[in-house]
Amino acid sequence: MAALWIALGLLAIASILPRAYNSRFVFGGFGWVFLSIYWFLQPPLYIEIQDYVNGFLVVAAAVVSLFIAYIIFQARDKEEGGYEVFISLSRAASVGGLIYFLFAEVGFLNTWIISTVTDQAIWVTGKFGVPVVQVAWNQLAVNGMAVEIILACTAIESIALFSGIISSAEDASASRKLRAFMISVPVIYILNLQRLAFTASAYGFGWFGTPDESFHISEHIITKAGSLLALFLISYMVLKTLPEVLDMIDGVLKIMRIEFHRLTAG
Repeated sequence: MAALWIALGLLAIASILPRAYNSRFVFGGFGWVFLSIYWFLQPPLYIEIQDYVNGFLVVAAAVVSLFIAYIIFQARDKEEGGYEVFISLSRAASVGGLIYFLFAEVGFLNTWIISTVTDQAIWVTGKFGVPVVQVAWNQLAVNGMAVEIILACTAIESIALFSGIISSAEDASASRKLRAFMISVPVIYILNLQRLAFTASAYGFGWFGTPDESFHISEHIITKAGSLLALFLISYMVLKTLPEVLDMIDGVLKIMRIEFHRLTAG
């Protein structure tokens, strides 16, 4: 994990240094190098559990991170060309990464967010008129059927993602950033609590067959489809509010294509 924290720290430094400092690109480049090291260390963990798809994805993430590092190191000697977008990308990666991994890896934060979501999911479930009880610090039960809340149930991944995206819009006004935040993060959190309430109720009362069948249908089909639709609509609203994000993404992809062709042509 040391490589990850070093990476996020370097990316954060790169994103907060003033534009007059070309050392931003040095910090950013090394940040992406350390991020690639972290990704390269992950495949054995996935191979051990025979999750070859995610094993391949983390290797791909490592290669892309190295390529981004190469581009950023090149950018420190260039006055123009739109390479500033990689500082915005580094800011998005550092903000999103810090939010997620602080809650994923720091014990008391992990416990706090899971217990908080558990308590609030119980409150929301009860507000829908469903008899629900808390059976552990991270478990709620409907009709005697307990559901365990884990980190993935807190929506922290989506919250971190949108927080990072919003932070990357450097030239956007504070009011537009706040608007983008309010139509994404709080909405995601509230919808997630409703998702938990629905899944726990469906599981407890066997709305779609046996409890296990009901859990599968509610969690992996109904709420999954609803979550994808909600994330699509939220993404649309955020990008409409912050068109700078689209410009950043377009700029990153454009420069990556140019640098890739330059490498392969050489």
